[in-house]
Order: sequence, then C-alpha cells, then structure tokens
Amino acid sequence: MVDQVVIEVKAGDGGNGSASLRREKFVPKGGPDGGDGGRGGSVYLVADPSENTLLPYTFKKRYVAESGGHGRSQKRHGKAGADLFLPVPVGTVVYDDETGELLADLSTPGQKVLVARGGRGGLGNTHFATSTYQTPRFAEKGEPGEERRLRLELKLLADVSLVGLPNAGKSTLLSAISSARPKIGNYPFTTLEPVLGVVQVPGSEKSFVVADIPGLVEGAHEGTGLGDEFLRHIERTRVLLFVVDGSSQDGVDPLDAIRILREELRYYDPKLLERPSLVAFNKIDLPEAQQRWESFKKEVETLGYEALPVSGASREGLRELIYKLSQMLENAPPIGTFAPQEEQAVIRPRSIDHRWYQIRRKGKRTWEVHGPTIERIAVMTDITNPEAVNRLEREMDRMGITKDLENAGIEPGHVVRIGGVEIEWGPSLDKDQNK
Repeated sequence: MVDQVVIEVKAGDGGNGSASLRREKFVPKGGPDGGDGGRGGSVYLVADPSENTLLPYTFKKRYVAESGGHGRSQKRHGKAGADLFLPVPVGTVVYDDETGELLADLSTPGQKVLVARGGRGGLGNTHFATSTYQTPRFAEKGEPGEERRLRLELKLLADVSLVGLPNAGKSTLLSAISSARPKIGNYPFTTLEPVLGVVQVPGSEKSFVVADIPGLVEGAHEGTGLGDEFLRHIERTRVLLFVVDGSSQDGVDPLDAIRILREELRYYDPKLLERPSLVAFNKIDLPEAQQRWESFKKEVETLGYEALPVSGASREGLRELIYKLSQMLENAPPIGTFAPQEEQAVIRPRSIDHRWYQIRRKGKRTWEVHGPTIERIAVMTDITNPEAVNRLEREMDRMGITKDLENAGIEPGHVVRIGGVEIEWGPSLDKDQNK
C-alpha cells in the first residue's frame, strides 16, 4: 500500500479574449465585436471509497486541467475548460508541499477540495470601447491557471489499532478475530504495510475495523525500523490495543514492551496516550506466558491499563477480547479530523487588499512591482500590442504606481518587472486617445 506521494497539479489557463472588429458588407466602420475567453478548468481532489491506496499517483506525477477556449468574432465567447477531478482514498490528508500548509482532510466519502483554480478568461475588446475611443484593437490574454505541488498522506480510518513490537503476534491475532489474511512469519517485520480486518461481534450485528500496524521498535519516531512510516495511521483510530508477547520469545520482557510502545507514541504525539487503550497479553497458550501472567497483570494495572490473556494461535480469550473492544468503542469519543469539515471543502484565498502593491529596486536599472491586482493585469496583457501596454500604463497611473516609481527615481530606459512581465520605462503612449 502506497500511503504518501508528492504530485504537481496545474489548473487550465484562461482563454484569450478576441480583438475582432466587425467586418460586414454595409458596415464599413464596424465597432469591436471580440468575445471573451473561457475560464480554465480547475483541479479537485475527491475522496473515493473505491480507492484504498495512492499507488496510481506514483506512476504519473503531473496533472493538468483543460484550458479555456479563445474568444472569437461576433462576440462569441470561448468554451470553459473542463474541471479535473482526481480520486483519492478516504482518509487522505492534503498538504502544500512547498509551505507545509495543511489544506484539507478528505475523511468523508464524496468530499472534495479545490487545489488549483482555473485562470480567468481574457476580456474581448468590446469591454474597452469608450465614447472617445470606439475601436480598441487589443484584448486581454487569459489568466494562467494556478500551479501547486501537493503532498498526499493516507491516514487509515480504523476503529482499533494493534500496536506492538515485531513478532508480538499481531498478524496472527488479526487473522484469528477477523477475515483478514495478513502475511505471518516468525521473523521481524513480517508486516510491511498496514492491514485492515473487519471484526464481527459474536451474537450481534455489530462489527468494527481493526488495523494491524507494522511492528514498532525503539526509535521508531526517529525513523528506526519501519515505525515512522506508519505511526501516522494510529492517529485515526479510536482505541489502541497494545499486543505484547507474554512468552518473551521476542527477547523483550512484556512490561518493557509496554514501556517502549508508550514512549514511541509519546514522542510521536502525546495525545495518543490519551486514547482508550487495552493490553492483549498474547501467546497465553505457552507455559512461559502462563507463568508471567499474574505478575504482569498486577504491574500493568498500576500503569492504568486493563489486560486480557489471549492467544491468536489457540484462539483462547478472543471472544472476551472482542466483547471488550466493542464495549470500549461504544464509549470512545470520535477522532477529530485534520481540517474543518464542510460538505464540500474548498481552499479559499486568503483575505488580501487588492489595492496593495510594493515597489523594490533591483540593481541600477531594474525595478520590481508586486501586488495581486497589478500582477494579474500584467500577466493578462499582450505586451506585443502597444494599445494593450498603454492600458497597463493607465492602470498603473490609476493605482498610483507610476507616481511612486517616479518619486523613487525611475528613469527612461529602466526596466519594470511586474509578475512575469517586463516593460521598458519611457514616454507613455498618447493616453488621451484611450480615455
């Protein structure tokens, strides 16, 4: 099971607006009739119950939504790009890989989150006509779609987690109480990935899901063994079942095993020790375990744990264990999710002042202007079209950027960078014609 991947997503670019002028037989001086570009498609992640691994995203790392169509003459607008929906398993947590920001927790089937917003379509030249400038010969370019690098982590959704050292007998126990068939062997790290099993409560219609987590060792939270890769799955479970080898065939005293497991959980997340917990004293069918049982029970009770003697091999004590876990689950609180829950979770842009901008000087002849509104206008400007550049200059005048640049000492021939656009500073075009 692949439970962590990094992918890149890109929303579709908006389509370009059209700069068309009417060309009809009896209309020699037709006005602008360019249509708008269509919006680009957005990228969504959707929690799909039929998915149980992130494996498909190891083969393909980049996903791009459809771009919007370009505007055309006769005020025909471009077609909107199709949104892209990427299915992920329920329980997937989404992070921005560059910032580490938690974006969403897809813990409900059908829940979706917007991870890259499609670019806005460019306006056609009909939007720029005025009473004094009736034939604008420029239009906006489409806005580029958002790009993001995402880290997806799958945290299993289970009611009970089996937590123990390697060779404690967790896999045998899971196979005995459920229909799961994990790999079983007498060597460390038999279980290399979490295994889920459904446990039916005898004499009732109740059932619950148990997860067999790969064995932990000392230092698991720091990457020793396999622990750091799978400790995240324990975060989702409502009840912890500590499984210890009562016979000490694994070479570890059962009480020392409890100490090691508690320490690893505490280092990873202290809140895990607050979960309802039970201890399964496994391999009680062996004489060595029977000799240790009474003293172990007394000692572990002083730590605040209830222990039950069981054997996955001989099935001793399993009925009592299932009943006890079912009872604990009835009273166990639900596990909170990693992000606010909404019917359809959507990443919303942070509150920003669209009038805000910042000017920085870079070297002797280069200036940079940063700001959400002016950068969007610049990237949607066709800098090969003098009239479009003139419109950008008017927007800079209106926002006060031109005046601030002049006060800062900009001179003709200097270069101004706005987003990914560069323009040479010089005498403006005749702005009176474009008012």
